[in-house]
Amino acid sequence: MAHIIVVGNEKGGAGKSTVSMHVATALARMGHKVGTLDLDLRQKTLGRYVRNREAFLMKKGLDLPTPSYHDLPEIDQDALKPGENAFDHRLSMAVAKMEPTSDFILIDCPGSHTRLSQVAHSLADTLITPLNDSFIDFDLLAHVDSDGEEITGPSVYSEMVWNARQLRSQAGLKPIDWVVVRNRMGAQAMVNKKKMEAVIAKLSKRIGFRTAPGFNERVIFRELFPRGLTLLDLRDIGVKGMNISNVAARQELRELIKALDLPGVTADF
Repeated sequence: MAHIIVVGNEKGGAGKSTVSMHVATALARMGHKVGTLDLDLRQKTLGRYVRNREAFLMKKGLDLPTPSYHDLPEIDQDALKPGENAFDHRLSMAVAKMEPTSDFILIDCPGSHTRLSQVAHSLADTLITPLNDSFIDFDLLAHVDSDGEEITGPSVYSEMVWNARQLRSQAGLKPIDWVVVRNRMGAQAMVNKKKMEAVIAKLSKRIGFRTAPGFNERVIFRELFPRGLTLLDLRDIGVKGMNISNVAARQELRELIKALDLPGVTADF
């Protein structure tokens, strides 16, 4: 059975699609069969990323490991049973179609609360939540006092994850391995960074997630998207002397893959 990875965060701009594409491509490059779904039915950033990759590789005559991309299948509304939700049915059909040929299924959720996102979270074996290193973004997970030190209550997103965990437990499935990925962390030991580290550590014990290092802000990510490339592809397209920033970003990806601790995966790239 395929291991399902869900990348979710109800706040836009956290780097979900960048994380999704790099994780999916890294797994593909390690020899795993990876299927992907993009549940942001309007923007489909991950879907566009994969399509850009396919077009670029065809144009250049290159054959690089690539995750497969699948759209949600259309269904006949008249075929639905009374009370059955069309989005639930489309998502379950898509996952069922990918499972026989996939080691991993990666689902990229939209930056907002939708029915599809809610259901996808309940399917997650591993849940990755990219989080920018700021209290504005931390508010997605929990609310804090004015000093940024004490947690005053959970957020609606944390409550949704809790509900997804309850549904999996009732179905007799393994618990969700929730990993909060800290993106755009500053290199300097600033007061905000120290406070964030302390409050995230406190919250992780309270609501049950692990933390992993993510990506710093780098121009290279914006440059790679039109060609559908990732950091792991640079040497394959003729970039021989990578700059310090690119090397550091590649190391960040290696550390992220290690931290995810996915079954049968070693960050050997």
